[in-house]
Amino acid sequence: MELDLRDYLRILRKRVWMITTIVLLATGLTAVVSYMFLQPIYEASTKLIVIKSNDQIGATQVDLNTVNLNIRLIDTYKEIIKTPRIMDKVVVDFPDLNITAEQLVQKVKVSSVNNTQVMTLIVQDQSYDRAADIVNAVSKVFQSEIPKIMKVDNISLLNEAKVISKPVPVKPNKNLNIAISFVVSLMIALGISFLLEYLMIS
Repeated sequence: MELDLRDYLRILRKRVWMITTIVLLATGLTAVVSYMFLQPIYEASTKLIVIKSNDQIGATQVDLNTVNLNIRLIDTYKEIIKTPRIMDKVVVDFPDLNITAEQLVQKVKVSSVNNTQVMTLIVQDQSYDRAADIVNAVSKVFQSEIPKIMKVDNISLLNEAKVISKPVPVKPNKNLNIAISFVVSLMIALGISFLLEYLMIS
């Protein structure tokens, strides 16, 4: 049996209370869980730049071959950062972090923008201050160890993770969770309404 627009509107009016109840319950439950139970996660980051030790950032003359070499080296550095050579030393040099090398490997994320000499180190934690301490520690150890590992001195720290008085968590995104819950529950409620009507007709 085919339904026209008036039939759809009739079904919606007939089951408006059921639809409203499902949406309100789902959205309300999501809001309660998001605001009351989900632990906020904070993110801190540092930036490292790969340059020759005698280069000056913003210098007028740039050796393109050296720049291209540094860009290619970033992939190597991204792997070195997560090796025991770096992580074990962070654990030894910063015992106050109270973290293992294995946990560090899981926490530290390294990214780079294509065709740039800049690497970004990111750490997420339930405490912003701890995330900042961890990412700063890893950056400093990496900067000090890379000359010993590769016999080069071409890593400079662009910026450390700064202390923030009122950090904003990166997740959970409470408003997004509620919006998704609203949309999904509305779709489910509408589906149930049309299914019930179909079963009644059948």
